[in-house]
Amino acid sequence: MSENLNVLTSTQAIIHEALNKLGYDEAMYELLKEPLRMLQVRIPVRMDDGSTKVYTGFRAQHNDAVGPTKGGVRFHPGVYEDEVKALSMWMTLKCGIVDLPYGGGKGGVICDPREMSMGELERLSRGYVRAVSQIVGPTKDIPAPDVMTNAQIMAWMMDEYSLMDEFNSPNFITGKPLVLGGSQGRDRATAQGVTIVIEEAAKKRGINIRGARVVIQGFGNAGSFLAKFMHDLGAKVIGISDAYGALHDPNGLDIDYLLDRRDSFGTVTTLFENTISNKELLELDCDILVPAAIENQITADNAHEIKANIVVEAANGPTTAEATKILTERGILLVPDVLASAGGVTVSYFEWVQNNQGYYWTKEEVEERLIKKMVDAFDNVYTTATTRNIDMRLAAYMVGVRRTAEASRFRGWV
Repeated sequence: MSENLNVLTSTQAIIHEALNKLGYDEAMYELLKEPLRMLQVRIPVRMDDGSTKVYTGFRAQHNDAVGPTKGGVRFHPGVYEDEVKALSMWMTLKCGIVDLPYGGGKGGVICDPREMSMGELERLSRGYVRAVSQIVGPTKDIPAPDVMTNAQIMAWMMDEYSLMDEFNSPNFITGKPLVLGGSQGRDRATAQGVTIVIEEAAKKRGINIRGARVVIQGFGNAGSFLAKFMHDLGAKVIGISDAYGALHDPNGLDIDYLLDRRDSFGTVTTLFENTISNKELLELDCDILVPAAIENQITADNAHEIKANIVVEAANGPTTAEATKILTERGILLVPDVLASAGGVTVSYFEWVQNNQGYYWTKEEVEERLIKKMVDAFDNVYTTATTRNIDMRLAAYMVGVRRTAEASRFRGWV
């Protein structure tokens, strides 16, 4: 794979560099360069037509020195083992950056939920929980929603785990519906976290959010909420995109209208004729660019064409290592994914805490705590980057990996 497009090797390279800068030896890198556990499972599912289809699933637990592992489960045709490993490592970093008592975990099933009925999806969700049940649990590994999974899928998974456990276990999983012990604000937490770091980054660059021109690539859960938050703050969202194309209006798009028209997978551009390509969208003249779609969108090929002052990664791994270097050299402030999208796991942690104590917070309490966590995390990473004269990604990795390295050392593992 050219230009470090393999997410696992590029993640390992930055973790290696971060550990070196923190003064850890090779043994620590050897411990942290792969998950402690990687489970591959086969899940037989009875389909609606009476046939049985067998799906492959994964669960990676990167490191549990700090506490139980935590991370989403994605249902996607493109899921593969190295990606799940890398994503579990990113979760460790996110939890370290926002100072949560977790290590990173991640799961996935190779499937296409868009082609499955609700019944088939339910049987797959329950089958996944049964398959990984020996290594997950409220004090071991706590799943959550991810790409193409949602609160309903979490509800089925929690119910299956509770049936096996023989008592109600809301703290086994986060991202649940409110009536099953979900937390206020969890559905919009990732986008809210991104919004908070955009505001902090804009302050550093002297940009007023009101009137700032914002481009958002991706109109799924994170992208659509983010467009709404930016719009409500008075920013001009001049471009958005989905899997089928992009929309651009230099005077600002009518976000409320687009949100009304999008389908459950975030598709809206198919309703319009004068669309532009995703490539053109990324190269629009704007103040803030937010890649909120998929990996490897800003590469060495287009990094010189990016016209934004600030790039905030709401997606996982949208900028390659080579592109990170180019953007930083060009003076663009790049806020990395492990910091920008840590709002989701932060509110997932709040949900788990509420489940554990059986006492639930108001939306305002959740929001207040989220703002504090995200602002502190941003300041910590920004200060590390400035004082050490390194890019924000390396700074975030240093802040993120430090907790796990320290905990592993105190436990006597290394």
